Amino acid sequence: MNGDIMKTVQHTLFCMQDKKYREFQASLIPTVDKDDIIGVRVPALRKFAKQMFSGKDKDAFLDELPHKYYEENNLHGYMLELIYDFDECIFRTEEFLHYIDNWATCDTVRPKVFAKNTDRLMPYIEKWLDSGKIYTVRYAVGQLMSNYLDSGFDISHPERLCSLDLSEYYISMMVAWYFATALAKRYDDILPYLEKGRLDTLTHNRTIQKAIDSRRITDGQKEYLRTLRRK
Repeated sequence: MNGDIMKTVQHTLFCMQDKKYREFQASLIPTVDKDDIIGVRVPALRKFAKQMFSGKDKDAFLDELPHKYYEENNLHGYMLELIYDFDECIFRTEEFLHYIDNWATCDTVRPKVFAKNTDRLMPYIEKWLDSGKIYTVRYAVGQLMSNYLDSGFDISHPERLCSLDLSEYYISMMVAWYFATALAKRYDDILPYLEKGRLDTLTHNRTIQKAIDSRRITDGQKEYLRTLRRK
């Protein structure tokens, strides 16, 4: 454990603290103890991540798991996004997934190298979907949404998501987000999943609401989707 590095990182984070923003963040992330939230705005945290990534203490910080503060975890996630070697990034990501305890950090980690290596990433997504861990599953669904709705789309992906245990709120919400985004990009492919009731009622209705809220769905599509809501 490199205590000096962690003290330096924490000192820097507290110097960037915005207490009003801390209150706002705490209200959005109920699974994180408020005492573990510093309150650092995203642009400042991303700038710090770039500084850390290019510095001599990068690996020492990334090796230091688990972290104490929410912002340390997000700093970690932003640094992972800057790794351009697939093997290193997948190793670091799998290592980090064990310690993610909230939706916001989970949705933060979107390495660009994954988008460029979708064939290599897919076996990991399948493993993560089978993990039984809330935020690991959520992360896998997020990767399918981010990287496999365009040229990498395969009908087996939404089929696989229909088989998940959607009783967990944070998984259900991400699956709904996936299907709503997929409707915007592949309406004809995805609509039958709603018409045939392939999702549980809560996830089904969440999907429709997210789609109706989207600017990428036409007014005519929204009108029809409203008729598919379930009680």
